[in-house]
Amino acid sequence: MKKRVTFADIAKYTGFSKTTISRYFNNPDSLTLENQEIIQKTLKDLNYQENKLGKILASGQSEFIGILIPNLYLNYYAEMLDLILASYEKYGFKFIVFPGNSSPEADRKYIHELLAYQIEGLIVLSSSLPSQELAELNIPVVAIEREAKAISSVDTDNAVGGRLAAKRLLEDKCDHYIHINIDVDPEAPSYQRITSFEDYLKEHGQKALIYKFEGGSSYHELQENFKLVFEEIESRFDKDTIKGVFLANDTYANLFLNQIIRKYGHLPDTYKLIGFDGTAASAEAIVGITTVAQKKEEMIEKAMGILLEQIHQSKQRRPQNTNAPVHIQVDPVLIARQTA
Repeated sequence: MKKRVTFADIAKYTGFSKTTISRYFNNPDSLTLENQEIIQKTLKDLNYQENKLGKILASGQSEFIGILIPNLYLNYYAEMLDLILASYEKYGFKFIVFPGNSSPEADRKYIHELLAYQIEGLIVLSSSLPSQELAELNIPVVAIEREAKAISSVDTDNAVGGRLAAKRLLEDKCDHYIHINIDVDPEAPSYQRITSFEDYLKEHGQKALIYKFEGGSSYHELQENFKLVFEEIESRFDKDTIKGVFLANDTYANLFLNQIIRKYGHLPDTYKLIGFDGTAASAEAIVGITTVAQKKEEMIEKAMGILLEQIHQSKQRRPQNTNAPVHIQVDPVLIARQTA
């Protein structure tokens, strides 16, 4: 077995002290550019493989960020996770991911596990734990699209999104205006999708009908539950009336569209559909789904910016006061396709 290259080997090869070599790895800017280049060449000559575990033990800095995410069967969460993981190329942080199951006990267990890995920060999309509990972890935390009174957050302006959906369906001159969603916590940012949709329609002399359903813990459960929702809407409204349906996300919109196609073989003019999130599910559906698109890349960029500033401050001897949470909202945009 080939012997691992040590700091002593590098020091001997370069003629520098082991202290100088250690400074190169922990604070390279403390060395001249010439000495940095000498050490870089030596590392290449000796085929040096950095011992990340040793560095973590020595510095207490893991370069790990934890992620709590509700699930991966909703397209929005899968795409957000993909964007977070891709940020490694820019920021150099690695991620430990726990997909939740809407259980506070499970999320507490996951957090305990993450803290054991000395994570430097936490990104939370799961909503099972109150933000006050997350604020008491004493580590940098940023929330995305969830209740966040006590911690920093990045959200879509859901009120704008609800109005965009209502405005488009009004332009289509629907006879009925329907919103389909689970029972959303009024503290959640997405609750404003419901209230702003209702309010905008009311301002224009129309009434929104809100359908709440059980959701599901898997894609299969969602399919079965959407079948029931679709059958109820079909039985309640006259077949020839135009039904404008605003769904809570693109996954729901695609499932509802599938029920329509199964029954009619096509999308009839009596249904107008709008999803939310702007995920691939809306673009790749059998009929392109009009959607209120969240600017996901911008949201991740801003969330990472907030988290990295918190991490930076936590490493300062005299950190600035970072107790006040930072809240950022990003405006969504409507992407019009065939369904509305």
